[in-house]
Amino acid sequence: MILVFTNKDDVHPTPVIEKLCRIDVPVFRLNSEALLTDYHFCWWCRENGCGFIITNIHSGITLESKDLTAVWDRRPEYPKELYLESTEEINQFNINEAKGFLRFFRGYISRVPSIGSIAYDGMAESKMLQYAIAHKVGLKTPSTCFSNRKEDIVKFASKYEDVALKPIGDDNITYQDGSERVFFTQKVHSSLLSDIEVEAFSQTANFIQEYLPKDFELRVTVVYDRVFSCRIDSQLQDDNSGKIDWRQGYDKGLRHSIHNLPDNIAKKCIAFLEEMRLNYGAFDFIVTPSGDYIFLECNPNGQWLWIEMETGLKISDAIADTLQHPEKLRRYAENCNKE
Repeated sequence: MILVFTNKDDVHPTPVIEKLCRIDVPVFRLNSEALLTDYHFCWWCRENGCGFIITNIHSGITLESKDLTAVWDRRPEYPKELYLESTEEINQFNINEAKGFLRFFRGYISRVPSIGSIAYDGMAESKMLQYAIAHKVGLKTPSTCFSNRKEDIVKFASKYEDVALKPIGDDNITYQDGSERVFFTQKVHSSLLSDIEVEAFSQTANFIQEYLPKDFELRVTVVYDRVFSCRIDSQLQDDNSGKIDWRQGYDKGLRHSIHNLPDNIAKKCIAFLEEMRLNYGAFDFIVTPSGDYIFLECNPNGQWLWIEMETGLKISDAIADTLQHPEKLRRYAENCNKE
């Protein structure tokens, strides 16, 4: 049985689960925010070994450890729902205990063949590590600097006419009234940085890159060794929306199409995942007017369903096929639990 770890609002697992069910491959979906309200679970360790059982109390579907063949660690959330409410302090204690159980449990199954992994995804999100690995496998990257010192940032930027300012982790702020401000990539003329006060740099960690001209952009989705390349024509927007950060043009008719990715770039993407010990990655590239492919980042658990809907690329088929053949997930196979 395949365990899909995610949350109630995540639509990405649906087409994959439907494909697996049509060919009678059993799947157990665990929406982790409802761990205490929608599931009964028990983990044990006895003289003859360790094991667990989880039952969805609404559907009656049960997953036993002996039947677990693969995991899709998609987008689980911390438990936050309670069947019965008590005082605020007791509620928080109960939620925290459920969080602890979930953390322990995900660690326990982290060696099962999987797409997505608690063991590797977090580490693989490091842009610093990503650029080091990209260089190792032969991918080109923008010149990049992280610093909290104005002199470092200004000196770095002085080598380029324009630079790109990017968020490191959180790309939005949610205010008390529920409104949000999203921080998209900003293009800034390098000369303007000298006029900004020192405190603006020292009070945070700054992520800055040389700004490279774009012909178009790519979202390259890799499922184990299958590569799906989508061209994003961010530079063709009439109102300039999305030209700096394509996400700003998505709801304004941004054009997507299937792209024939050069074999050498595809092989380097696969090699990148091997170095990172990942079985899935959503890569972002820009292609310059001179035809250079520039690696920007790899999201180890990035979104892909919109790409499938826009282009017809069979990404969900690849995920379903890979999950039902866990022997393909060789990057975890040597560490797989044997119960």
